[in-house]
Formats: sequence, C-alpha cells, structure tokens
Amino acid sequence: MKEWVFLSLGSNLGDRAARIREAVTSLDRLGVRTQRGSALYETEPVGPVKQPWFLNAVVASETDLDPKGLLSVCKRIEREIGRKKGIRFGPRVVDIDILLYRQQVIDEGELLIPHPQMCQRKFMLIPLIEIAPNIRDPKTGKSFSEILIGLKEGKKVKKLKAKTY
Repeated sequence: MKEWVFLSLGSNLGDRAARIREAVTSLDRLGVRTQRGSALYETEPVGPVKQPWFLNAVVASETDLDPKGLLSVCKRIEREIGRKKGIRFGPRVVDIDILLYRQQVIDEGELLIPHPQMCQRKFMLIPLIEIAPNIRDPKTGKSFSEILIGLKEGKKVKKLKAKTY
C-alpha cells in the first residue's frame, strides 16, 4: 500500500543543488517516488557553528516502505552522497529528514515523526506549505500555516526562482 510522506532535503557543502538533485534521484530509485517538490530555498543555518548557508526543499512522495524502512533509505542515501558524522547542526553535504508519514505520530527512539523541530524551523515549514498548503500537524491539529504565522525563529529563508532538482 502506497503511503504519502513529506521529506525535507538540505545541503550546505559543495554543489548544493546537485546534492539535492542526487538525493531525489536516489529516493526515486529506492522506492520513494517524488510526486511534488517545492522550490529551492536559501536558508540561514541553525546551530552553534559558523557555516555556509543551506539550500533546502521539501518533497511529497509515495512509498511502500514502512517508517523504519524509509528512515533506513534516507540514512543510506546520505552516506552514499558523502555525509559523514560530524558536529550536531554542523555543515553537511546532504540532509534528508522525514517530516511527515501520512498523519501518523511515531516515537520510537531515533524515529520521531512528525520531525521534532519542524514547527520551530521556517526552512521546513515554508516549502512544506508551498506544496501542501492545507496540511495539518497530526499532534495538534493546527495547520502548518497557522504555526508558521506564530513562529518567532528569526532565521532568513529566501525562495529561489524555480525548482531546479
């Protein structure tokens, strides 16, 4: 049975757009078929380390994978593209986060859905709302648009001209 998932993709090292394209291609190859994608957004980094700005996007995909299988595929792709263990919230070649899996709430150790920081991160909410404007937080029932309006994060998020991945 195909399930809808929303994934956040980001990169701030090397050819950022190429890394996001590579991640989407790899997801499709491994059974996570992209149906819609947001524009690319240039975003100010979050965290304690001085680092380059990110490119971020959100994709809506269909998959037959269960949540644990999806997490495994995301981690595998990150490794294949060249992500290494490093400083938490530090620079990375690619980052793939599961934002939503259907409207499920999952809390199983490393697997937390919805993504635990998404309601505090403009770079996740803005592209999510772009491709799914009416979607709601499965925990609170609030629309993500309402959550974004109340967000006081302060980090800059700039939409680029077009989807290029």
